[in-house]
Amino acid sequence: MSDRPAKEEGTGAKHSAPTSTYAPVERASLRSLLQQPRYRHLRTRALIAVAAGVVVGFLVGDPRVGISAAVVAAIADTVYRAKSNSSVPAWRRSSVAERKTEAQLKRLERSGYRTLHARAIPGSEAQIDHLVIGPTGVYAVDSEKWDKRLPVRVQMGKKLFHGPFDMKPRLTEARWEATQASELISKAYGREITVVASLAIYGPPVPWKIMTIREVDVYEGARARKWITKRERALTEAEIDRIYEIASQVLPPRYGEG
Repeated sequence: MSDRPAKEEGTGAKHSAPTSTYAPVERASLRSLLQQPRYRHLRTRALIAVAAGVVVGFLVGDPRVGISAAVVAAIADTVYRAKSNSSVPAWRRSSVAERKTEAQLKRLERSGYRTLHARAIPGSEAQIDHLVIGPTGVYAVDSEKWDKRLPVRVQMGKKLFHGPFDMKPRLTEARWEATQASELISKAYGREITVVASLAIYGPPVPWKIMTIREVDVYEGARARKWITKRERALTEAEIDRIYEIASQVLPPRYGEG
């Protein structure tokens, strides 16, 4: 179904008597459009450009330089998103990062771990790339392929940056996904099951082994398997099987089975 408003037809002559009543067509405002998921990146880009323009213009005391900085920031964001977003629809194949993580997790099967890939959070567009259930607990792993030319850094243990880009929205999303999975599984299981959130980053070097930022464990993608196994045992084989069965039901596959 198209998101565009239906075309208004047959409005009638200006002086003719109305023969039927037409509902007024509600025009979409710019603000309402920017709230839609498909246009949300434009709102983010505008905020980045305005922030850059204000800060630079204030620091150098020249509004013209601030405007130039805003334009450069908008262009940089456009280039960044063009490089980080695949032109191939997500349902056609998993990303390179997801395949790398999946290969690591497959090696855990012999140790009693079970994994669900590309699981949807009901009622949302969110997706957990990999949900892992095993002897050491339950984990939500989101695989990220970032531009290797931009450094990964953290400020004060609370802010994650990829180059000049604040990755707080990505951390918030990962934490929310894990929380939703925890609530759904716990409700069906009858007792609390904690799902640990994480970001597995591929591309740029990550200058630490594992760091918890805003309740999300962040690490270089190649460390995913060790991150999961280097913990104390928490679940029995029967519990693993039961949680896996529940998770399969409450977190449906994003793109259908097979």
